[in-house]
Amino acid sequence: MSDRNRRTVVVTGATSGIGLEVARDLAESEHAVFIGARDADEVKLTVEQFRSRGLEVQGTSCDIRDQDSVGRFVSAAVDGYGPVDVLVNNAGRGGGGVTADILDELWHDVVDTNLNGVFRMTREVLNTGGMRERSWGRIVNIASTAGKQGVVLGAPYSASKHGVVGFTKALGKELAQTGITVNAVCPGYVETPMAEGIRQRYASVYNTTEEDILEQFQAKIPMGRYSTPEEVAGMVGYLVTDRAGSVTAQALNVCGGLGNF
Repeated sequence: MSDRNRRTVVVTGATSGIGLEVARDLAESEHAVFIGARDADEVKLTVEQFRSRGLEVQGTSCDIRDQDSVGRFVSAAVDGYGPVDVLVNNAGRGGGGVTADILDELWHDVVDTNLNGVFRMTREVLNTGGMRERSWGRIVNIASTAGKQGVVLGAPYSASKHGVVGFTKALGKELAQTGITVNAVCPGYVETPMAEGIRQRYASVYNTTEEDILEQFQAKIPMGRYSTPEEVAGMVGYLVTDRAGSVTAQALNVCGGLGNF
């Protein structure tokens, strides 16, 4: 790929699961990818693994709950690769339980991570990252099918992801004539470390096994299986291309038919 066609990509939450596969896919497409996650050691290890394969990847730690951390992170991306062309807001967390028993600390941390963090990072990339000064840009927010329907025992998570979908649609319309598109990808059940934790929590609440919870979840999916991180990354990969230039303010499911809304 020529330098003219290479894009500068920022991916948050990129050391495991969906974020890792998104970073890998875009780096293998010969873009320059700057990754972040909270754990500095994990970021360093992930960067080393990518670079050992000849991929153009840098990164540093970032806590999207903290504005100063977000500012340092985006500045480092610009210093490393120049103005940001593509932002993938993937960093997030799960969280839920019996709603009447949820503590303020859990509620606020889920919302601050999943929703406020997306806002902070997007604002920083538009400004410090230089995207708003350019005539081309792609913002992809990893939401969830839980951002389109309610999830039992998942009120904080579902509320935060509904917020991400709403933010995406509003900003997509706001920037529609600028050359910057804004879309959300809404995975259903995807086999990631977060999914494993969710099954553990449900098994505990319902006093059953994780295997039983897995069977129940799979039974809801028309395809009868979880989606893969690679399949989610494939949707992201399309949305950041020129061919997706007229796709904006959308929330697109990758869910094996779980949600047809």
